[in-house]
Amino acid sequence: MNSSSLSKSNKTLPTGSRKTIRILPESLVKTGFLAEGHTLPFVITPAAPGIDLCMWAAGNRTFIEANLFDSGAILFRGFNIRTAPDFEQFIRLMSGELLEYRERSSPRRKVSGHVYTSTDYPSEQSIFPHNENSYSHTWPLKVYFFCERPARQGGETPLVNTRKVYDRIHPEIRKRFIEKQCMYVRNFGGGMGLSWQTVFQTTDKTKVEQYCRRAGIEYEWLGPNRLRTRHVRPAATRHPQTGELIWFNHATFFHVSTLEASVREAMLAGISKDDLPNNTYYGDGSEIELPTLDALRDAYSQEIVLFKWERGDVLLVDNMLTAHARRPYVGERSVLVGMAESYGE
Repeated sequence: MNSSSLSKSNKTLPTGSRKTIRILPESLVKTGFLAEGHTLPFVITPAAPGIDLCMWAAGNRTFIEANLFDSGAILFRGFNIRTAPDFEQFIRLMSGELLEYRERSSPRRKVSGHVYTSTDYPSEQSIFPHNENSYSHTWPLKVYFFCERPARQGGETPLVNTRKVYDRIHPEIRKRFIEKQCMYVRNFGGGMGLSWQTVFQTTDKTKVEQYCRRAGIEYEWLGPNRLRTRHVRPAATRHPQTGELIWFNHATFFHVSTLEASVREAMLAGISKDDLPNNTYYGDGSEIELPTLDALRDAYSQEIVLFKWERGDVLLVDNMLTAHARRPYVGERSVLVGMAESYGE
């Protein structure tokens, strides 16, 4: 098979491209990478027809975990995962019970148990790289994706190594964020974004207040159905297994300047900056400088790796080591997501 290189221009890798294939007789799989010089994602494919992914994975957890920590994400391709229940079974085997999508930040639909659609934004929109729930006091250590149906064109799920993002950020910027931390300001019930009922999965204001107090979130009811929250979280966090300090936050993702221009302009034309569904500041409430945000966005973009989805692909992502995103697409697309292994400080 021919290998293919991935340039910093985010070139999409050809379907089926492999690098450094080796046979592991004891595990009946082939392993490799999608392009020379890129170890994200690590790729595992069956060495022969009929290899059951769940059965193989059950006997090779240590191998899977070691390569996940090393690479940050594993793509299982060519196995027998075909439906949402198949996907859910694999997650349960690997990580136990799936997590409910709590303290939500994007629209999703439940498919099966705690398997959800990936973010239901319009197909023409991009989604910026992020680590799931990094704005929250708890987050999933593992995020699983399943390609039920690839888009006719586009629709890739870009991956970003957050260890490399951390290294790319200027030390002065890192130092400032680590000292000040990040403040997330969210508004619910103003006619844009998600409602507080959707975000907190309850219609009981008392339960929302209890959740906020437990999570260290300041809250303010602005009217019968309007809620504003503020909370401060670290910009960098140590990985519980590897011990590495990782750039792990939603500071760039939630900032209004990261929105596509047309969306940002339409939003700011209708509401004040204080009433935006999401926005970010330094932990002391001061504005994050636009050149700083540009530098952060550039650090993510320089590390983006793309690959084309194939039907039946399962992608296991270490949610702290690897950020994920979405590219615009044409045609029907169905990529499902499940989260597991709750962790927090």
